[in-house]
Amino acid sequence: MIHVKQHGPVTGFRLARTLLGRGRYFTACFHLDGLMVDSGCQHTVPELLAALESLPVHSVLTTHSHEDHVAGNLPLMRLRGARVYAHALAVPLLRGEIPRPPLMPYQKVLWGWPATCQAQEAPEYLETERYRFDVLHTPGHWPDHICLYEPRQGWLFCGDAYVGGRDRGLRAGYDVWGIIASLKKLAALDISRLFCGSGSVVENPARELADKIAYLEDIGQKVLALHGQGWPVRRIRKKLLGGRQQIDYFTQGNFSGENMVRSYLADSPWKPAAQ
Repeated sequence: MIHVKQHGPVTGFRLARTLLGRGRYFTACFHLDGLMVDSGCQHTVPELLAALESLPVHSVLTTHSHEDHVAGNLPLMRLRGARVYAHALAVPLLRGEIPRPPLMPYQKVLWGWPATCQAQEAPEYLETERYRFDVLHTPGHWPDHICLYEPRQGWLFCGDAYVGGRDRGLRAGYDVWGIIASLKKLAALDISRLFCGSGSVVENPARELADKIAYLEDIGQKVLALHGQGWPVRRIRKKLLGGRQQIDYFTQGNFSGENMVRSYLADSPWKPAAQ
């Protein structure tokens, strides 16, 4: 399933595998001036390629190496001659020089296994005919996560660095203190329009970013305080995040409230010092 929407010169594509007549767990990519930001999952590659037939594509910027953001890279290289850029940490994985961790059943069903491609390290700046983007390292969601910022337009393509709403769970491997640090980095920018990896587009997002940072920091301080009192992870999750969610069961615990609590407790270069 694909939904296409125009945002001025930016074309947005929301993509999801159709299951039981509905798109499930959408991801997104964006096109402007010959540049793609991300390329979706394996199950939606044919639909994306068809939607791009009338558009020039010379480059793909991969915000991070997760399987739902990279599967169109190889077809766009082969069919359109596009160059694929990613953070240095993502390049060996995208090239297949180091193995991708095995996908869990839910990942195979929703997104599929992406092919490897000859990605190259993204430069400090990425230029198209009309625009010049700053490439910003924004770890936390994943160590190799980057965003694209066009300062003259105030556009930020943030991948999954910002996810709307109040999180009640995280995928295993996320660094929530890194997420907070990256959100603060983004909040310091002059942003007029935020293009998110879910496909949502937020106008003048300063309030949304500030609210997200405040929420995550508040939960974090409470987690640390309760842990300091000897509370176990499960009890902290029930107190602060509520009961187990449907996604917890669907992902076999890979995305869960308890993983969110563990992320707050794990070692991180951005974790606040103990009081």
